[in-house]
Amino acid sequence: MGEPIGQGGDLVALAAEAYVYGYPLVSGLSTVERSMQEGVGPLAPTPFNHFAHAGQWAAPDTHFAPVGHDTVCSMAQLDLSGGPIRLHVPDTGGAYYVLQFVDTWTNNFAYVGRRATGTDAGDWLIVPPGWSGREPGGVRGVIDAPTSVVSVIGRNVCDGPDDITRVRALQEQYTLTYLEPGTHRTGLPAPDPDVPAELRFFEQLRVWLADFPPAAADCAYQDRFQPLGLLEEGPSPYVSAGSALVRALTEGMAQGRERVEAAARPTTVTGGGWEMDPHLYDYNLDHFGVGTIDSPEWKIADREASYLVRAVAARVALWGSHGYEAVCAHTSHDADGNPLSGAHSYVMRFEQPPPVEAFWSVTMYEAPDHHPVANPAGRRSLGDRTPGLVRGADGSLTVHIGKETPTDPAAVANWLPAPDGEFRPVLRFCMPGRAIIDGSYALPAIELS
Repeated sequence: MGEPIGQGGDLVALAAEAYVYGYPLVSGLSTVERSMQEGVGPLAPTPFNHFAHAGQWAAPDTHFAPVGHDTVCSMAQLDLSGGPIRLHVPDTGGAYYVLQFVDTWTNNFAYVGRRATGTDAGDWLIVPPGWSGREPGGVRGVIDAPTSVVSVIGRNVCDGPDDITRVRALQEQYTLTYLEPGTHRTGLPAPDPDVPAELRFFEQLRVWLADFPPAAADCAYQDRFQPLGLLEEGPSPYVSAGSALVRALTEGMAQGRERVEAAARPTTVTGGGWEMDPHLYDYNLDHFGVGTIDSPEWKIADREASYLVRAVAARVALWGSHGYEAVCAHTSHDADGNPLSGAHSYVMRFEQPPPVEAFWSVTMYEAPDHHPVANPAGRRSLGDRTPGLVRGADGSLTVHIGKETPTDPAAVANWLPAPDGEFRPVLRFCMPGRAIIDGSYALPAIELS
């Protein structure tokens, strides 16, 4: 590679931009690799073009963002380099499920499921970029993938341990079959192993940029990264990079990382002190397939600003869904701004049930590790599908939160156990109503009882 152009400070700033821009690609594809080689969360390692299914709710030691306590997760990593793949989904009998399609840049570009396509059985054809073949008979539609590798994130609603058998039977009916003969990858393009560890991020970005190009407008933007060696083909320019380039890349990566971390820190909260952003995944500006909503409300107007939002989303909750599919709110503080702790007891009063078309719940997690909370009662979440809840005469619901079992039977029925130390409850709204999205529904504060 020739001498980098520009001054050292310019290259540092450019490397910081490249880190923010490329972080979702590297984070997402690193997780794709891990899901195939090691497994992720409750999912066993699984090769391309096969589903991995969790067999139960999230356990207390689960570390996996897409896992809630209302659904059982599935995942498939698709490689379309050998041609289209036919997906079969079962009839869920009206029960909520979703298959969310994510490209290598972490864009949610299609959804199949109750909100998007209903709950009847059917087949869908997933095709690679530029495919011009003939659609076979018997498919409900074509899902055009923006990249040749796609992550499919699945969630099936589960109403408790007694419902697991039904969910497993549905999981077994998800199938992926090749439409035509072809040679598919068994792994991702490999970065040069001789690149020093401190430059590995940029080597991964360089290799994966070449194989998984973004939308045309983004391609034009990333041309600016030529002086960093990110657009170099062939042997890696980072194996024997000069000291000036190494310094620019390492300093730029540190600055880019801090930029993402700073943007990920909450700056605004909703009513009741809850943090919620229904528009965290609105950075997809180019690919709107089955089940997506192509409207200005769900797009970030400034393309360059969308790169930082996309990096934050990949940092805090990789492969989350658009807010119109599901949205989460979380808090670590009570109504007075004090940290939530198992040393105290609390109440949370819902004057009216949250407006959702599928379900809502509140799940207890330990802080700061985000573990679901194990407790003798075996209850880690509570919501509109929890049997035996006691409501007031006016229809209100008071949730009792604390480590100690309440003495009042009605409070026991509405009890969400807390851990010994600090904790962080998460509200989930699946198929949220307009009042959730626009903030007109007031989320209840957590108050000392």
